[in-house]
Amino acid sequence: MALAVVAGAALSGFFQQVFVKLDSQEIRNFIRGKKLTDGLLKKLRIKLMSVGAVYDDAEQKQLRNPHVRLWLHELKEAVLDAEDLLDEIKTEALRRKIEAEFVSSTSKIQDLISASFHAFDESVDSKIEEILERLSFIVEQKDALDLKRGSRHKISQTLLSTSLVEGSDVYGRDHEKETIIQLLLSNDVTCSKIGIIPIVGMGGIGKTTLAQLLYNDDRVKQHFELQAWVCVSDEFDVVKITQTIYASVTSQTCDTTDLHQLQVKLKDVLAGKKFLFVLDDVWNENYNIWDSLKRPFESGADGSKIIVTARNDGVASTMGTIQTHYLKHLLEEDCWFLFAKHASKDASGVVDPNLEVIGRQIVSKCKGLPLAAKSLGGLLRSEPNVEEWENMLKSDIWELSDAKIEILPALWLSYQYLSPVLKRCFAYCSIFPKDYEFDKFELILLWMAEDL
Repeated sequence: MALAVVAGAALSGFFQQVFVKLDSQEIRNFIRGKKLTDGLLKKLRIKLMSVGAVYDDAEQKQLRNPHVRLWLHELKEAVLDAEDLLDEIKTEALRRKIEAEFVSSTSKIQDLISASFHAFDESVDSKIEEILERLSFIVEQKDALDLKRGSRHKISQTLLSTSLVEGSDVYGRDHEKETIIQLLLSNDVTCSKIGIIPIVGMGGIGKTTLAQLLYNDDRVKQHFELQAWVCVSDEFDVVKITQTIYASVTSQTCDTTDLHQLQVKLKDVLAGKKFLFVLDDVWNENYNIWDSLKRPFESGADGSKIIVTARNDGVASTMGTIQTHYLKHLLEEDCWFLFAKHASKDASGVVDPNLEVIGRQIVSKCKGLPLAAKSLGGLLRSEPNVEEWENMLKSDIWELSDAKIEILPALWLSYQYLSPVLKRCFAYCSIFPKDYEFDKFELILLWMAEDL
């Protein structure tokens, strides 16, 4: 299922390619004076726009509805055929241009060329009509599948974080916690007035949990006068973030959306005070946007700190002033303790001995990812049957629906964040077998050959 989902999602890139080719100079030259072909291509554009309008909704619903997944497959085949046809037209247009420049103009040759042109024009019209017929059928099905125009669910698929954490629910992070706490309590770790500490790691590895531990540590609370937690996610809205920080440090809401007024208010509140802010799940790599947000922070006291959690180095490079902390996978034993904590029905974390052997094998499949261990443990919490645990052990955890486990939505968000072109590049990598070592430059050449 996972590969089918990725392949369907990559379709957004194909739409983009088709529209680019429809607007190409070669296509415009070809249809000049051909009313039938011009009209058919305009209809093709309208049909593609019609299905494209509900594509976002279909991309989400395919996770739970196999009929939508099949609909996306049929749509992809039709779009690919349309792209292939446009490539044929572009090639023919270039061929005609070359022939017009270099072929002699005898009447016999001109007759042959004219007959060839006419045959190709007729075949093109026929092929466009065939694709339009297929697209019309696909468009009709969107209502039956309850696909909505312009639906987006990117943010709703992830739980927004808060600063609250259950300390007994965390394993294997003592060393990282103590290392960063020493940085938080120190006043001379950086030449900058405000120390910004990036915590970087893949989705589900526990960045937010570690930040929560740091934020709630008693030593940290006593050290800083003001604290604020902001779940940023993929929408780096300077106004909203500033409003959240202001509300946290003053316990008063500020409804104004005027950034100048907001920042003046926040600057006055922070003046001369040592603060700790956590910006959780940051995706923004635009320095100008970050620079706009941080301006009122400069009024705070020396030794103020900001913790930033992110999935990539770009964010750390943009925002960080202190060495980046890369969060590693948990040791398998720590991963087991976390799994057992959520698989056990009581607070003891003790798993039935008949299930522990299977459970430890399941944990080994989690590859040290805390979110995987926690999710699978919670899923098996109400399953005392050995057979169910064995079924889990033999199944592919990445195939589980998002309704049962958070791992797929977590990865899905990362995939959704890619641009349409990068989605196609990512999907292309599925042709390589598992653990295949591919050469980066060779892969780039393969992408180029696919016009990516």
